[in-house]
Amino acid sequence: MPELSIIIPTFNRREILLKTLDGYIRQNARAEILEILVIDDGSTDGTVTAVTGLSETSLIPIRCLLNPKKGQGSARNYGIREAKGSLLLFGDDDIIPAPNLVAEHMDWHRRHSADNFGVLGHVNWSPEVRPTPFMEWLGSDGVLFGFGRLSPGEEVGAQFCYFCNLSMKREFLIREGTFDENFRAYGYEDIELGFRLISKGLRALYNPNAIGYHYKPFSYADACRRQESLCTAMVQFENTEAGRSLKLQASQAKPLTMKRRLTMAVAKVITPLLTPLIPLLDAHVRLPRRVYSLLYFFHVAPRAQSKFERDRSSNEVAKAN
Repeated sequence: MPELSIIIPTFNRREILLKTLDGYIRQNARAEILEILVIDDGSTDGTVTAVTGLSETSLIPIRCLLNPKKGQGSARNYGIREAKGSLLLFGDDDIIPAPNLVAEHMDWHRRHSADNFGVLGHVNWSPEVRPTPFMEWLGSDGVLFGFGRLSPGEEVGAQFCYFCNLSMKREFLIREGTFDENFRAYGYEDIELGFRLISKGLRALYNPNAIGYHYKPFSYADACRRQESLCTAMVQFENTEAGRSLKLQASQAKPLTMKRRLTMAVAKVITPLLTPLIPLLDAHVRLPRRVYSLLYFFHVAPRAQSKFERDRSSNEVAKAN
């Protein structure tokens, strides 16, 4: 009997969502899928009508649940509560599954049947968005995913608990904890949950063959906006147990060597000289990966950090009043 429930939160991405749903309907292990739950967060682009229409012809039951303006964490919790399957696969509306994605998740769960095992799949850019070398760096070595730092079968930490292509047993989630719905802004709700679940025994293993294709063009300006938008959630995250623990770990790390300090000082001096190259980041011109790293961590991140400090100060003032 099928035992997999697929949970996909969405907001105003009707056309891409339909591509994603079609990808699941065409899975070569379609018989493993019990249902697809689409949780709509208040879309105004006809998403509900489109999903309802697709559900009438789909060979896989598709349910569209309404959860307006409550955020991704709340939407996924709704899906967890409503799911009928014993195994849950969390996806995103713009992550289109490769034909074998479900088969790969199911195979690894059969090999690791204990309820505390989860499976993290891989996310790559959809060829249709014509990824630039900068986008490839963001996904592999950069801050968007960083899959290049993982090995097949590796047990991942909370920072890699990406709920855009991750599966786990429903019983474990219900028993050990779900998303903190106080996270309404973009970001960190998955890391926070991952931290709590790992502290309760979750073992999430990386399967690079369970591939989802990210259908989203991503420019340098998008990377800047994303980093800045994370600041609101970061203020909230650092007040959680996960945030405090990770901050403590960072403070206890080995102090920087003189060589490392010198390298960082030189990088700060060099980075402004590289800013004329920024327009090339949105072109299909391959630059040394070191250039991407310098521009991101010494040009984008400091500006976002300044915004974070302002947001934190405003938050403290609001609490005092």
